[in-house]
Amino acid sequence: MIRHPNAILGNDKLLVSMGEKGNLLGYFYPRRDWAQHLVESKACIYTGGNLLWTDSPEWKSKQESVDDTNVVTTHLSHFSGIEVSIHDFMHQKMPVLVRKYEITSKDHLSGKFYYYSNFQAGETHQRNSAFCDPNAGLLVQYMQNFYIGLASAPGFEEWQVGKIQENGWVASARSDMEDGNLQRNVEEIGDLDSSIGWELDLLPGESTTITLFIGISSERQLIYDLLADVLEQSSADIMHGYEDRSARWLSKKQALELSALVDDPLFKKEVNSLYDRSLLSLNLLNDPDEGSFVASPEFDPAFEMCGGYGFCWNRDTVEVVLALLNAGYPEFATKFFGWCKRTQLPNGSWFQRYWLDGKEAPSWGNFDDSTQIDETGSTLYAFDQYYLKLEVSERAEFLKTMWETVYRGAEYLMGRTVQGLHDPCRCLWESDKGIFSYTNAVIYAGLKGAVHLARENGEPVFAEKWFDRAELVRKETIDKLWLEEGYFSRGIIDNNIHRTVDSSMIGTFIPFALLSPNDPDEKAMIFSMIEHIERALRVPVNGYFGIKRYENDNYIDGNPWVVTTLWLSRALLTLAVSMEDKDDEYDLLVNKALEYIKWTIRSTTSTGLLSEQVDKNTGQAAWARPLGWSCALFMENALLLNELKKA
Repeated sequence: MIRHPNAILGNDKLLVSMGEKGNLLGYFYPRRDWAQHLVESKACIYTGGNLLWTDSPEWKSKQESVDDTNVVTTHLSHFSGIEVSIHDFMHQKMPVLVRKYEITSKDHLSGKFYYYSNFQAGETHQRNSAFCDPNAGLLVQYMQNFYIGLASAPGFEEWQVGKIQENGWVASARSDMEDGNLQRNVEEIGDLDSSIGWELDLLPGESTTITLFIGISSERQLIYDLLADVLEQSSADIMHGYEDRSARWLSKKQALELSALVDDPLFKKEVNSLYDRSLLSLNLLNDPDEGSFVASPEFDPAFEMCGGYGFCWNRDTVEVVLALLNAGYPEFATKFFGWCKRTQLPNGSWFQRYWLDGKEAPSWGNFDDSTQIDETGSTLYAFDQYYLKLEVSERAEFLKTMWETVYRGAEYLMGRTVQGLHDPCRCLWESDKGIFSYTNAVIYAGLKGAVHLARENGEPVFAEKWFDRAELVRKETIDKLWLEEGYFSRGIIDNNIHRTVDSSMIGTFIPFALLSPNDPDEKAMIFSMIEHIERALRVPVNGYFGIKRYENDNYIDGNPWVVTTLWLSRALLTLAVSMEDKDDEYDLLVNKALEYIKWTIRSTTSTGLLSEQVDKNTGQAAWARPLGWSCALFMENALLLNELKKA
């Protein structure tokens, strides 16, 4: 089942994704990629013989994140006059989600408040067991070393541990709620669901508050101790602690002054807000123990419409850690590069994608012609970018630690570029096999990074060899893949030059610098590429234009992508920042970039998450959300805006 989140929240131990009406979609523990322990977890109100599920179309919703925090508020309004407000936040240190429900009605409300859950402890329904301990005020479902517990304040008054099967010998919790009286079965095994309930009797305008605590641990006694500890704490104190956690995280950031945008205070505020939200999102996508990042919280675990997103790609994570480095968080790059050292394959390359612990993930990149060489090139490029940011006193230790990794990676790239252009492999979009302009640009940047590190490490022989190859890759890419029409071909597929306009060609300029704006001829090539991308790939939506990946893209209906749009605006701003004269050309570059950034701001979820795509018909955030690569590119754009000077 595909379930797109509208909000996420978490701490070092737990990541939760949520729908726009407060229904939980994902509950990831102990890592961001595994295991995902639920199918459904949501509230409903029983009144007048009906169950009013809070995620049904009957409710209007407004969901947002509290400024500069990962606290999520959801306000639900029912046509009958019932109002439900939910405050969701994490315990600062413990793997516990706190859900504070405030229920109000304009008319007399008599009925029940139920909280229903369909857990899959250990990411499976098989061999689960559940029990309710009414004396402890605790309902637990478990499998192996995963114990998921629910507790509440005030304590729940009734419960049902049920079997989901239609012919189960115990009623499922979902069906048991339909008459307004739960059977209070205390334990069961198999394919399970559960519900806990409270009486409601509210006078017109009166409200009541019910707070739920959903925690997880590795042992039975630990879940008892965990929730007993949390129940002794005030929910207000827990929320303030979680808010303080966000404030401490953001206090380290490279601040945005945006002096050139002072005449538009609303836009300045929007950029700052999305910059902060992107920082908060990236922190939640990071595995603090391993140093790796998921591309996005998983929403298609069965690979129904894609290959899944809950894994670590070196290419995506390079963008993330370099953006965090530039924003004032170097520790993420440090830890990720240690992860890269551990995960490098014997042949010197990196796999298509990994689980966060470094094990090879499900992949269609198991062979030389189906792997993605850009994963290796981008990693070497990032090593060098990080090295350049280090204090001089720290560089020798980095080279000592990483030299063997750099050497093996560079030699792998040498072996894949004997003819100059790389051997056939899979493209960055994971759709075609061939020889690609983008991949050659990444290889060029990776080899140039290795050249610099070799020189710094006193290895002139390797530096010269890798330099010559990098220059050959560059020459062959320009000679054989640049089209007379004025842009790089997508690549050579089935021995044919593909003239499809592909937005990834901009990678030859930014960030991989195969082309330089300091050379007049190459600057003209860069401008020509940008012109072709805009002409062929712009999609009108949300009052501006987003950029598709490539012509005739049919993935998820060919929507424009946030990544490709921000990639283009980054190129425009990079050109503008490099210009000494603030002339008409400068203004044109900046204004174009601002329009793409404004399009991006309009295209987030209501909680400020940046998605992978934007629905070309509705203008809503589409597909993966939040996407780490989108967040990273927005941060890089914001930091470039910070460099703009008034003419």
